[in-house]
Amino acid sequence: MAFQQATFITSAPALSDCPDETLPEFCFAGRSNVGKSSLINRVAGKKRLARTSNTPGKTQQMNYYRIDDSFYFVDLPGFGFAKVPQKERDRWGRDIQHYLLKRNTLKLILHLVDSRHNPTKLDEDFFYWMASNMKPFAVALTKSDKLSSNKLRTSVRNVEKVLAEMNIEVPIIPCSAQTGAGMEELQALILDFVNDK
Repeated sequence: MAFQQATFITSAPALSDCPDETLPEFCFAGRSNVGKSSLINRVAGKKRLARTSNTPGKTQQMNYYRIDDSFYFVDLPGFGFAKVPQKERDRWGRDIQHYLLKRNTLKLILHLVDSRHNPTKLDEDFFYWMASNMKPFAVALTKSDKLSSNKLRTSVRNVEKVLAEMNIEVPIIPCSAQTGAGMEELQALILDFVNDK
């Protein structure tokens, strides 16, 4: 399974700048250094679709990518380690929350967590916020190629435990932008939501 076309559409600093609500949307959220842009490129099957950077916080707006003229991927600004003033980070937080709550065409939030580390307090807060607001989401455990099979299983169990303590049950998909592991599962999950009218 592979997506055929992927095109950058626009960068939206606020909800009012987003495209018209005509196509389903799938947003990628997570810490600034979790590898969102790399994962978007791999899932979409286009190497230079989303710009990657070694500098956390490079994505500062909601970047829209149209996939197969059927739906959008939305790359959200990362949270946590962005090297920007606190005032700017606070604004991002408000704009993103507004998007997540008000965007009618948002079908699924893909929350990226680095598989090499336990979920941070920010990750846990976001899990709870999404569940409390009844937002469909899945957890993508990135950089799975950096771990042995045993350590990856432990990573998955750690996330399951955190979610279970909040009485949350959602898909957890180990994946790697480097090797392509987990891409078919992510694509299938996305298409399930596209086809679920």
